[in-house]
Formats: sequence, structure tokens, C-alpha cells
Amino acid sequence: MAIFTIGYNLIEGAVSVYFGLKDETLTLAGFGLDSFIETVSGIGVLTMILRIIREGEGKRAQFEKLALRITGSSFYVLAVGLCVSAAFNLYRQQHPEATLMGGIIALISIVAMLLLVYGKTVTGKALNSEAIAADAACTKVCIYMSVILLISSVLYELIPWGGFDAIGAVGLAWFSFREGVECFEKAKKDIYCSCGH
Repeated sequence: MAIFTIGYNLIEGAVSVYFGLKDETLTLAGFGLDSFIETVSGIGVLTMILRIIREGEGKRAQFEKLALRITGSSFYVLAVGLCVSAAFNLYRQQHPEATLMGGIIALISIVAMLLLVYGKTVTGKALNSEAIAADAACTKVCIYMSVILLISSVLYELIPWGGFDAIGAVGLAWFSFREGVECFEKAKKDIYCSCGH
């Protein structure tokens, strides 16, 4: 499950950033960068799962804490970058060329995240792991981010106003900030929680 998450994030991140830059869609590009950040988080989750299989539930390894701190810091940087870029785009009245790919990627992501929530829940029960069960619950945040991307993309296709893309980017920034806070909180505890989209 964790290996799938890492691979999925890399592919989703590359496709999203490519089309985000190509179509000048800030929300889609930000969504892609978030996927790359989640790759680091996914590596931390994989390390945690391997540790639990070997040793059972216990104190988190130093690498897992480091992965959480790196992920949390990256979320903060992304949140600031998205807010500054959104303000700049509104000021310049810049708008996307198209947002169709954003809508398509968002729909694929929503389906993938629902499957991941189910898979992580099953894995958490099989390993009797509260940490993996908590990670499954946290994956729901990625569904919310995908919904933001979907809404901003559809609204722009219906009414081509650049503000929809900027508002979508700020919505992603809010969730990125919250994920950053959670990463640092989790680094102090023994429960690993990440998005994993």
C-alpha cells in the first residue's frame, strides 16, 4: 500500500505540475507539488510499516521523525508560495489557459484516495496498528484537496474568471498549512499521519 502511494504520488505530481505549468493553472501546479511532498511522507510511512512488521508498535524511529519534519516544513513553504502566487495572479489578473486536466486529475485522485483509505484501514486492522489506522483517517484530507481542485477547475471551465484558480490555490494552501502543523505535532508523538495522495 505504501509503495503504491509513493509511486502514485510521483506520477500524479509529475503530470499535475506539467499540465499546471502548461495551462498556467496555479491550483493544479500546487496540487502537483503537494503530491511530491507526500512522496517524502509516503517513504516515512513505508519505514513505519516495516518497523511495525519487524518490531510491533513502539517508539518511532529517528528517520520517521525526520521525514515528518521535512514534510511539515515543505508544506509550510508550499502554503506560503501558493498564497503569494495567488495574490500576484489576482493583482495581474492572470488566468489559466484551461483547467480541463485539473478536473480530470482531481476525479482520478478522489477515486484513488477512496481506495487508499479503504486499503490502509484494512492494513491497519490486519497489523493491529493504530498508527496505520490514523494514517488512513488522515488520507481523507487529500480527498478534500482533490475536491478543491475539482471545484476550481469546473468553475473556471463554466465561468472563465481567474479568481477561481487563485481561490482554489488559497484553499490548497490552507490544507497544506494544516498538514504542516500536524506533521510537527506527530513528530512529537508515536503516531504517523500523512496524506498520501
